[in-house]
Amino acid sequence: MNQKANYRNLSLHLMLIPGIIVTILFTYIPLLGSVMAFQDYNPIVGFRASEWVGWDNFIFLHHVPGMYSMLWNTVYISLLKIIGLIVVPVLFALLLNEVIHSKVKKTIQSMIYLPNFLSWVIISGILIDILSPSSGIVNMYLGLIGISPIFFLGDTTWFPITMVLSDIWKSFGFGTVIYLAALTSINPSLYESAVIDGANRWKQTIYITLPGIKPIIILMTVLGLGNILNAGFEQIYNLLSPSVYSTGDIIDTFIFRLGIEQAQFSEATAVGLFKSVISLIFVSLSYYLASRFANYRIF
Repeated sequence: MNQKANYRNLSLHLMLIPGIIVTILFTYIPLLGSVMAFQDYNPIVGFRASEWVGWDNFIFLHHVPGMYSMLWNTVYISLLKIIGLIVVPVLFALLLNEVIHSKVKKTIQSMIYLPNFLSWVIISGILIDILSPSSGIVNMYLGLIGISPIFFLGDTTWFPITMVLSDIWKSFGFGTVIYLAALTSINPSLYESAVIDGANRWKQTIYITLPGIKPIIILMTVLGLGNILNAGFEQIYNLLSPSVYSTGDIIDTFIFRLGIEQAQFSEATAVGLFKSVISLIFVSLSYYLASRFANYRIF
């Protein structure tokens, strides 16, 4: 019986081959380059002839000015994004679930999901235009109500907030779809019983809706912890400027400047390896918590 089932699924298994090949080529084979973190790597002589320096690159990074502020910026921005991408989609899904007209509901759902398909290169260009302190539409409206222009992308206070809010705007449509799907799994008879007992919409939300989607909320939260050191390279790289390095520079942008722009391959690899180890710990922790509190397992 199992052999017949495996034979029927053979075509599905064969479809995995291209993905496996790509994963091996672009994920596992590049791991061999991690040895650069322990070498004074010279691209001319390659891995074999480069001098081994042990932990010197990691010790060097410990003394790099701003290294710990970059780590803090990464964690700070990531945490705000994780919180925002839980709270906003849940609230919007609850509100959208109350819309009775199906066409209006589907139209709104499509509109909020559309930004998820746009790249950060496009969105960054739009943000630079609309947030410009001199000609941006946002500051024009702020001026109409007597507020001085704000340099959202050049002010150290406003830059992290702008990164978080713009990422939430781009991505919350995807989370809304997930929570809307979770809402459909709630038994309608629970609401009917609540109405008979005199519960209003607010109490139905508190005592039926939120507990019904609680496992999904927990799952999305703990899985988000695995990306705690991924604050969004593409977004921040396209909007970052030297004036906001103190609050906007993250580990990924630092690695890019160090490795690609300054050709310090060993030091950049050391930072990347450090990030990978910490990320592995958080990913393992997140899946443990998902299994513990949301009954979610990969295998």
